[in-house]
Amino acid sequence: MSPRPPAWTATLTWKAAVFITVMCCALAALLGALVHVSVTRQTVHSVREKALSRLSEAVQAYEAGQPLPRFAGVDTPGLPEPLRALATSGRRGTMVGDRNGLPIMWAAGPADGHTLVAQVDYSLSRSTITHLDRSILASSALAIGATLLVGAFAVTRVTRRLHLTARVAGRISAGDLDARVNDPHTKGRSRPQDEVAIVSGALDAMASTLQDKLLSEQRFTADVAHELRTPLTGLSAAAELLPEGRPTEMVRERVRTMRILTEDLLEISRLDARTERVDLAVHTLAPLVEGVVRASGADRASRTEVRIVRDARVETDRRRLERVLGNLLANAHRHGQPPVVVTVDGPTVTVRDHGVGYPAYLLEHGPQRFRTEGSGKGHGLGLTIAVGQATAIGAELFCHNAPDGGALARLTLPAYVRSAPHDDAG
Repeated sequence: MSPRPPAWTATLTWKAAVFITVMCCALAALLGALVHVSVTRQTVHSVREKALSRLSEAVQAYEAGQPLPRFAGVDTPGLPEPLRALATSGRRGTMVGDRNGLPIMWAAGPADGHTLVAQVDYSLSRSTITHLDRSILASSALAIGATLLVGAFAVTRVTRRLHLTARVAGRISAGDLDARVNDPHTKGRSRPQDEVAIVSGALDAMASTLQDKLLSEQRFTADVAHELRTPLTGLSAAAELLPEGRPTEMVRERVRTMRILTEDLLEISRLDARTERVDLAVHTLAPLVEGVVRASGADRASRTEVRIVRDARVETDRRRLERVLGNLLANAHRHGQPPVVVTVDGPTVTVRDHGVGYPAYLLEHGPQRFRTEGSGKGHGLGLTIAVGQATAIGAELFCHNAPDGGALARLTLPAYVRSAPHDDAG
């Protein structure tokens, strides 16, 4: 298997930097090549014209029988062989070569069976071209570096805004409906907005709409539950006055179920609104857990095994913790199979049954209201309330299935750490 590339290579900043660098290098190479070819062509053409001009002067002096100029000669040693062959064939030509380690522009032509030669020093022209190439490389590197810095700065500003938008989206997904991006680019409606501002504005609008809908649903649920409490209280009192019998037991059971459902709805509404205050105190965990098991009823207590591996002191809200443990225990007895085992190991409490385990939807998405599987009993509110109350007291509740079968809920509470006493004597 091929090695996996580092995670930073997938970032937009890295990709933009690579793209800018490649494009700058390609553009610099193209412009450098064009400038090099153009300047070299002009320089060589200028020196060639000068060499041919000197050759013409040498030809005139040779035909007039006058001494040849110092830059000319006949059958001059060091003349490149291709140029000598061209002159021997009766034509003129030029060629760059070396003489005594120095670059020379040679010009040669026929002269009564000999080769008439003129030469021009090519050192200055070659040096000019070399310096030009170095200047092109230096300026290209400087331009690439400056462009890369500016581009990275611009891209980083965009990616920083994208990361902020992603973080806010994560907070909204986690339940913080007050989170907003508040991108300053979305404030001024008079100027055009870029794509990031459009996405940020759409996320803020979606969060506001979602928050309004959820608040409306919470108010509706709370109002319905409050309105149901009064008639249910009267109905419960009336049911107690009915003559004993099977029909009366059925009526009382249904009224009791409706009252429990109404109280659960009210509790969920308060948890959603986050209006309840937590009353923290230090408690020893093992006795508290044993008390919850005893309070669950004689039948359930007899079918529940309590194991104390290691006791601990925790700082928590006792009422809420008892509510969480009571709901977990009731869920295990209602939907699982005995034996139900409650284990205390330090600040962690696990409640496990030996039934078919939690359904797949619950393991993937968590408890959902008014959705339950298995025996078909309940309204899916017990685990929902347990999760909400655990969050309220700062605990972590995880639901998963045991490897050898059965549902397992693990509640981890914040351990109580006693602060060391301060010595004020000094």
